[in-house]
Amino acid sequence: MESFTASTVLRRVSPRALRRPYRQFLSFGAIGIASTLGYIVLYSGLRSVAAPTVANAFALLTTAVANTAANRRFTFEVSGRRGIARDHAAGLAALGVALALTSVSLGVLDLVAPHRGAAIELAVLVAANAAATLVRFLFLRVAIQDSRRFQERAATSLATLTPAERILR
Repeated sequence: MESFTASTVLRRVSPRALRRPYRQFLSFGAIGIASTLGYIVLYSGLRSVAAPTVANAFALLTTAVANTAANRRFTFEVSGRRGIARDHAAGLAALGVALALTSVSLGVLDLVAPHRGAAIELAVLVAANAAATLVRFLFLRVAIQDSRRFQERAATSLATLTPAERILR
């Protein structure tokens, strides 16, 4: 029985398979930075005329839709309309997590520092959004990979399958 060392695992994994997660990480990070900057601009602009929770929700919703579209296209290399509703539903689920984290953060901030400055408020919100970013990546990755698996299975003709494979399918 062969032992599993780092070198045996790396020999079995193609270089392309190793590059994909790294490239996805870089793309997701770049899109995340752009989304965060957009969020900061929107939140800061709205904060002067709206309550923190309203400004937060609007800025999150606006940037989440753009973020999902950009990640779908550039991070996960998906184009076209197939699966778009499912992918955006995953993005909206991640938005729900982000909204919950940021809303709780604002509530705690109100208790701890009711007379805080705008910079403190924004720093706390950016930190909460950073925590929600991991959830967003996982939601999108699962939704899009499940979509790809389904498409690959659908593309496999039943004629090319053995009788046993047809039963298991």
